[in-house]
Amino acid sequence: MNFKDIGQIMGLLGNMGKIKEEAERFRVRLKDLQAEASAGGDMVTVRVNGHMELLKVTLTPGAFELGDREMLEDLIVAAANQAIAKVREQISVEAQSMAEGMGLPKGMNIPGLG
Repeated sequence: MNFKDIGQIMGLLGNMGKIKEEAERFRVRLKDLQAEASAGGDMVTVRVNGHMELLKVTLTPGAFELGDREMLEDLIVAAANQAIAKVREQISVEAQSMAEGMGLPKGMNIPGLG
């Protein structure tokens, strides 16, 4: 971080109302972000949102034909973890875009936003 970055941050401190407003809009938008991932050759598909809520789990008939409950459980966990990783990446991109739009230095993290 250099003096220019510090100057930008100091300028933002005078505009905390706008920052709080933008942060609240961002939190609301998180619910609209969604990611989907599959495991086991698409036998299991999971969808999550930006609040890390599990929205949907889809199992193909082939998943049931496995006859192996532990494997099916592992596939669900794997798909869910992949979907969460994808939505976290989306959140990071959105947070960085919002921060840059407010004039924050590139790469600066805003606590609580990703």
